[in-house]
Amino acid sequence: MAKDLGPGPARRASDRGRYGRLDRERVLSAALDLVDREGLTALSMRRLGAELGVEAMALYRYAAGKDALLDGLVEALHRELEEHLDAAEAVPAWRGELERVARATYDVCVGHPRAVPLLATRMLTVPLARRPPATLRHQERVLALLREAGFGAARSATLFRAYTGWVLGFVSVELQAMVDSPEEPDPAFRLGLHRMPARELPTLRETAPALAERGGPRELAAGLAALLDRFAPTG
Repeated sequence: MAKDLGPGPARRASDRGRYGRLDRERVLSAALDLVDREGLTALSMRRLGAELGVEAMALYRYAAGKDALLDGLVEALHRELEEHLDAAEAVPAWRGELERVARATYDVCVGHPRAVPLLATRMLTVPLARRPPATLRHQERVLALLREAGFGAARSATLFRAYTGWVLGFVSVELQAMVDSPEEPDPAFRLGLHRMPARELPTLRETAPALAERGGPRELAAGLAALLDRFAPTG
């Protein structure tokens, strides 16, 4: 919900930009586009205002500041995740539905790799009850699946932590920067392996080319199945 800032400068600044009158969805969409192109460091109220063709002060109707914009990006990612999930029918079996949610999360994250760190970092600073509604709905969806599968509150919390840790951890490793010299055709030079001491890091050097290849949805699903077999063997 936009914060009512009263009759100050933000109230007077026009929010009609080059794309017409703004709304929260348009502001967050433009912020996500900017981060997709240039990264999180490029995001500021002034720069976003320039992108939308309005004064920066006009944006304070929709976000109270930089932190609120970052939380808005988390909201935008989870709203896109909701759209992915709502576009297709749910899977009847709870494990299959968890895999579907994990795959949709992977797809959204791969589509917005520069915004992905916010899915972890903002959760470290924003209390549960103050998180964006779309984020809470995602957590509700996963927990409801676990409860419907017959797990109690404590066991559901354990599984929720394991599930979330695996999905976000997998995506984070998947999206790590690996290429050192994009113009190099030779894989070793492309990854910059000559910069890594062979005697100290022999295993990492040997494995780096395989790590540079994305595991993709198949490895995501395989790891999730192994995790659920471990934590919910009777599920």
